[in-house]
Amino acid sequence: MNVKPNPSAADRIFVHMSVREFEDGGQVATVLLVREAEIRRKRDGAEFLKLMLGDRTGSVPAVMWDGVADCRDLAAVGDVVHVTGRFGQHSRYGGQLVIESLRAPERHEISLDELLDGPARDPDHMARDLRELIGTVQNHHLRGLLGRLLGEGSEMWSRYCEAPAAKYYHQAYKHGLLEHCLSVAEGVSTISATFPGIDRDVAVTGALLHDIGKLDAYTSDPRAIDLTDAGRLQGEIPLGYYRVRRTIEELPGFPADLAQAVLHIVLSHHGALEHGSPVVPCTREATLVHMIDNLGGRLGSFDRLEKALPDGAQWSAFDRAIGAGAYFAAREAA
Repeated sequence: MNVKPNPSAADRIFVHMSVREFEDGGQVATVLLVREAEIRRKRDGAEFLKLMLGDRTGSVPAVMWDGVADCRDLAAVGDVVHVTGRFGQHSRYGGQLVIESLRAPERHEISLDELLDGPARDPDHMARDLRELIGTVQNHHLRGLLGRLLGEGSEMWSRYCEAPAAKYYHQAYKHGLLEHCLSVAEGVSTISATFPGIDRDVAVTGALLHDIGKLDAYTSDPRAIDLTDAGRLQGEIPLGYYRVRRTIEELPGFPADLAQAVLHIVLSHHGALEHGSPVVPCTREATLVHMIDNLGGRLGSFDRLEKALPDGAQWSAFDRAIGAGAYFAAREAA
C-alpha cells in the first residue's frame, strides 16, 4: 500500500486506535464498548441509533443514521462492537462519530484490557492496605462493625472489592469502590492527627462505609455500569444508611451515641441537601469525611480526563464534574 507523506486525518483510517487518538475528519475502524444506546426517530419518522461508545481512554458519542434495523440487536449496553465511520469535532457539541457500518467483532479483535478501565493500584494490594487500616481502629465496637460488613468472609466483602464507585465521573470501573473508599479513609486517617477534637476511629469507620449503599444502587457488570431499580427509587445514601444501621442493630451492646456518629457520616457525606444528603455534616468527623470524599471524587475526575487526553495536549474539554477544562502541565514535560 502506498503511504502519503504527512497524511491529514481525513486521509487515514484509525484501525484499532484508542478513543483519545481520534482526530477531526479521520476515518475510524475499531472495536469499542457500548456504554449507552438509544433508538430515536428523525423528523420523517425513520429510526436512527444514538450511542455512547468507549474504551479505557474515554467515551465518544456516536450516531448511525441508516441501516438501524440490521444493527439494533448488536448494540445493546455492554456489548462490544466493531464500528467504521468518520469522527468529527463540532464547535458546539464536541466530538462525534458518524457510524457507516457496525458488526459483531471477531473473537481475536476483542481485548477487554483495552476496553475496560481500572485502578492504578493493584486490587490485592489495596485489600491488604484496607485490612491494615481496619486493624488500627482501637474501638472494639467499630472494629466489630467493620468486620461484620467488610470481613474477608463476610457477605459484602467480595462485592465491595469488585464494585465501581460511580457510573461515569470517577472510578467508574471494577474495583473503583474499594479504591475510592480506601483513599478517602487513608486521607481521613492522616488528617485526623492534624486537627484536635476528631475521633479518628469514627472518622475512619465512616470513610470506609460512607459509599456502601452503592453496592445496592449500581449494577456490578463493568461493561454496563448503571443504576439499579433500588438505586433509582431509593438512592445510594438511604440504601447505605439502612445497611449500616441494620448491621449495628445486630451487634449486641453497640453504643447508641457511636451508632449515631457513624450513621450521620453516611447520611451527610454529600455535604449539601441539593447534592442528595438528607442532612448536612454537623460533626467534625462528618465534615472531614465529606471534604476528603469530595476531594477524592474531584481528583478521580482529573485521572479520567488525563487518560482521555491526546498525546501532546495539555487542556481537556470542559468537564461538568470539575466545572472547567483540566490543565496538565506535566504532560508536555514528559
